Amino acid sequence: MKLQILSMLSSVSVVSANWARNLNYRSPSEHHPSLGISIHKVVRRNDPQSPWNPAKLNFTHGVASGDPYPNSVILWTRVGPTNDNDKSNVTVSGYVRLYNHDTEEYVSVSKAPVCVEYKIATDKGLGDIVDSGRVYTSSDIDYTVKVEAKNLKPYTTYYYQFNVCDSDNKSPVGRTKTVPNVDDEITNVGIAVYSCSNFPFGFFNAYGNPVRKDSVDYVVHLGDYYYEYKNGDYGWGQSIDRVPLPDKEIYTLYDYRKRIATYRTDIDLLASHQRFPWIPVWDDHEVADNTYRDGMAHLNNTEDSFVHEGGISVDQRKMHAVRAYFEWMPIRQVEMDDNLRIWRSFSIGKLVDLIMLDTRNYDRSITDLYWNTDYIHTISQDSGRSLMGSRQENWFYNQLSHSSKRGAMWRIIGSQIIFSRINQSLTLGDENPLNLDAWDGYQANRNRTLSLLYENNIGNNIFLAGDSHASWVSDLVWLGNKPYDSATGEGSIGVEFAGSAVTSPCPYGANISLATANYASRWLVSANEELQWQDLYYRGYYELHISAEEVGAKYFGLPTVVRRNGWEISLANFTVKAGENKLQRPVAGGVVESGSLKGGKTVQTNATVDTTNGTWFVSHENMEML
Repeated sequence: MKLQILSMLSSVSVVSANWARNLNYRSPSEHHPSLGISIHKVVRRNDPQSPWNPAKLNFTHGVASGDPYPNSVILWTRVGPTNDNDKSNVTVSGYVRLYNHDTEEYVSVSKAPVCVEYKIATDKGLGDIVDSGRVYTSSDIDYTVKVEAKNLKPYTTYYYQFNVCDSDNKSPVGRTKTVPNVDDEITNVGIAVYSCSNFPFGFFNAYGNPVRKDSVDYVVHLGDYYYEYKNGDYGWGQSIDRVPLPDKEIYTLYDYRKRIATYRTDIDLLASHQRFPWIPVWDDHEVADNTYRDGMAHLNNTEDSFVHEGGISVDQRKMHAVRAYFEWMPIRQVEMDDNLRIWRSFSIGKLVDLIMLDTRNYDRSITDLYWNTDYIHTISQDSGRSLMGSRQENWFYNQLSHSSKRGAMWRIIGSQIIFSRINQSLTLGDENPLNLDAWDGYQANRNRTLSLLYENNIGNNIFLAGDSHASWVSDLVWLGNKPYDSATGEGSIGVEFAGSAVTSPCPYGANISLATANYASRWLVSANEELQWQDLYYRGYYELHISAEEVGAKYFGLPTVVRRNGWEISLANFTVKAGENKLQRPVAGGVVESGSLKGGKTVQTNATVDTTNGTWFVSHENMEML
């Protein structure tokens, strides 16, 4: 009898929808439950006796997966009555008044929660189901659904789908992949690395190309997934029908939700999320330009900030941004005892430890806010300055040490901003030649990191960076403290691969010519001893292909982003051999397709694209249509 009762209870738990299993009702922080949504209040307001008509609901923004573990992965979707979110939650006669921006009118919708079922299987037909469940969503969390699929096997490909409960209204089928167990031996892994996708500047073709090639296992996004600016302040999207909504600088929770939802209409971005598990981290623009612990470039903790844009304070704006980000991204809750933690790590067998940092929002000392550049230059070497705050910094060093002691072959560090010194006096002038918003503005923090690596003989380090809207490849060196030979790479402790933007414009001008860009790249390479290759011209991405013997980095440039297409150019390929801690010589095989290569040759590209009469003509031998 007891077994029969337990069996009945188990059966009920499978078919009954669950509020708490939808992770988006929870706080982004396990130790700050007050930042979550009160499910008790939501249940009281929502009436399950007035259920939705499944035909009135839509999977508006595809599916996504992320933060893979050996035995679980995060699955995401959004299902609601409109593409827009509920701006008011004002009830009228048992219904919610929801403003539909698609039709520019208020509509009355049922107060019932939306019941959503998910399932994950080993086969495309979803016949061999290994985990499933039912959850609720509602306007309180922008109709998003985020669940943790469990009972999975390490380093295995799975397929998943959502559907409105008890209906044939189904989402697209997504594909995902778990990571290996921490001690598993694996032969290789592929990762696509992105940053800086700005909607009004162009189409996100870069996201779609690895999908078309099916060339990687995972996606790492280093931030600036979306931007907070008003159209016209940074980009003119109306010329290509890419105006980000709402068409103003964003401050409120509704604003951030609407902005990220607009970005998620890009077909190639949707395809990448549907095909690959993502491991994302934010940069500054997911909140605002040049954020730091106490403020941002255009909104600081002053009396004036509380009357700016309807009285939004720095802390309120950050929390709106954080809630929207956690609602919309396939990312786990992260334990955090203080502040807004997103930094975390992933072990990919014995091959890779991936360490994702937050060098922007967590506890960063004051940065360059444009009006204080001289002051930041003065204090850039102050030992009390930190990009990360003491807690994250100590965690980072412990992660590096533990990774080395456990015998992981490679340590890959995802940092939003460029780690290596970059002398940019050609454009910034001789007084302040460094980018003080990057690691160059926090030189003591960089020295502490390099000291740990050199003094403890921790090698095979690969630093990743985005943010700069340009490509940079450098040996990882401690200039002035450790000897370094630029010709051979001897004295390096690793390599840094920094990538260009998906669409955000070249820092030296959105319409820079190829000749001018390559001239500036030649100057930059000559002015920076450890910098081996630099390209300003191309938007794009890079892939890492990692084995126990080597890391290969393949850089791809996009000939145009103002039209959706699948073209790309192979710009340069780099190799780092295990145990050598430097770029293999000759760097990039001695030849690249654009930019400037130290001691090597640049093949002058002529990648013009002619769309006359709707056809493509591309005059470049290394360009291919994917």
